[in-house]
Amino acid sequence: MRAGNAVDQFGAPVVANAGMTPQNSAPASFGSSNVVAEARRYLGGNPTGRGRLWCARFMNMVLQRSGHQGTGSDLARSFASYGQRVSGPQVGAIAVMGRRGGGHVGVVSGIDANGNPILVSGNNGGRVREASYPRGRIQAYVMPSS
Repeated sequence: MRAGNAVDQFGAPVVANAGMTPQNSAPASFGSSNVVAEARRYLGGNPTGRGRLWCARFMNMVLQRSGHQGTGSDLARSFASYGQRVSGPQVGAIAVMGRRGGGHVGVVSGIDANGNPILVSGNNGGRVREASYPRGRIQAYVMPSS
């Protein structure tokens, strides 16, 4: 592998197309990466039926469908005090971000070549997408509760 290529926490390359959407990351059977696999099932859609403010609802749905408890809240920042806090991005960790007027939440699916987390999140442009976010925007990383 050439220097500068992104790898996930297990050393597997994170292959991305021009849109920086990773094509692989940790195997779905390892730890909380089952959350990533469940989240990816909905790429391009909106399984919540809500028109706005649904990233936390999507995250709670994904957690429940992958065998975890969620926060039960529609607030993205509710995930900052959820699960077990971890010091940095890990595949399967939930990333909590702040933004003007609220927040955003998604599950880490990889890390890009610049060290930024790649997240699968709901309500990114009105649908579920997988994209890199600047690491400086992340306020907390938490591993899901069982």
